[in-house]
Amino acid sequence: MPRVCTFTGRRTSAGRTYTLRGKAKYLGGVGTKITGKTKRTFRPNIQTVTALVDGSPQRIKVSVKAIRSGLVIKPLKRKYAYKPEAAATE
Repeated sequence: MPRVCTFTGRRTSAGRTYTLRGKAKYLGGVGTKITGKTKRTFRPNIQTVTALVDGSPQRIKVSVKAIRSGLVIKPLKRKYAYKPEAAATE
């Protein structure tokens, strides 16, 4: 399974990390120089959660930003939270 959020579409993206040499100008140096560039990946914070999808609980991969913003609706953990039919009619 790919590392992709179901709601926001966040996925692994590519970038670079820079290796620097020298002292910054504001610290009294002559400035920093780039001595190397290395490829790297930026991975989103993807969690596997149980969420309600079309009324039924399913395990999906979701970014933490989607969970915090309220896009994920989690099911109730216990069945006794629901009221039985007989008690509801009385």
